[in-house]
Amino acid sequence: MPDGAAPVLDVRGLKTVFRTRGGEVHAVNSVSFHLQPGELLGVVGESGSGKSVTMMSLIGLLPSPPADVRDGQVLLEGRDLLRITPEALRSVRGAEVGFVFQDPMTSLNPVFTVGDQIMEPLRTHLGMTRAQAETRAAELLDLVGIPDARKRLKSYPHQFSGGMRQRVMIAIALACDPKVLIADEPTTALDVTIQAQILELVRDLRSKLGMAIVWITHDLGVIAGIADRVMVMYAGQVVEQAPVKELFANPRHPYTRALLKTIPSNAGARGDRLQVIQGQPPILGAAPTACPFRARCRHAFDRCARENPARRPVGRGHDVACHWTPEGADA
Repeated sequence: MPDGAAPVLDVRGLKTVFRTRGGEVHAVNSVSFHLQPGELLGVVGESGSGKSVTMMSLIGLLPSPPADVRDGQVLLEGRDLLRITPEALRSVRGAEVGFVFQDPMTSLNPVFTVGDQIMEPLRTHLGMTRAQAETRAAELLDLVGIPDARKRLKSYPHQFSGGMRQRVMIAIALACDPKVLIADEPTTALDVTIQAQILELVRDLRSKLGMAIVWITHDLGVIAGIADRVMVMYAGQVVEQAPVKELFANPRHPYTRALLKTIPSNAGARGDRLQVIQGQPPILGAAPTACPFRARCRHAFDRCARENPARRPVGRGHDVACHWTPEGADA
């Protein structure tokens, strides 16, 4: 990752709202982050924290209605994806930004061969002939570790295991050499052995191709092994962001600290009980005007109920959105 390089992706003040019969749900609240060329950014938080909705908002993958990307900028190498035409955005998806979805068992179309599904973006975005696309599709299957690649192009998704289907999904996302790859919990549905294989595959592909990656997960253990930097989300907003080693060594937000205590460790093997975070993330009928974590936070004090904290720097590349400090609460 080159020092001082301009970010390949720069997201500023992103806001996404869902309009429902029961009223609005403010799912993404002024999210800002950047992604450097070749960097792997881990995005963590429990279910309902806004991780997937944020990333799907970037490239228009949410149905509208009910979703409404209400504000912000999504700059891909300086071009605002929220201000381009739907046709231009469709050309960005798959060609410049690849997306690997969460469930490999349902993400592939069961009535088309794997080869046809890999060739589609190659023919649509790169204008390849069928023969050219078939050759490239076989190369991609080989790249992601599927044996007899040329023969397997004629197979259907049901003829692949879960881990192999996930490799196919990665091959589709990589087909047009995107600048950014977004992986939305791609190992959640897989067993531990296959999960490890997919993670090793991503490490290899990243070193070979040098693309920037956003890896969405609820598993901090996974992030520890692959990420350069971590973004922690809660209630649709970023509560902490830091280099991966710094976050594990010096977590500053009470939510991040609580997440880290839920990871099984050697201490757990000695018979200590794993900790849990009591309560649930809030469903936001309006943009938060107070700290959304305060009801679950043992450090909350009066200011937390009056003011939603802004992110502030606490170290090099490390910022946190919290009124409390480990040395004592701010006045």
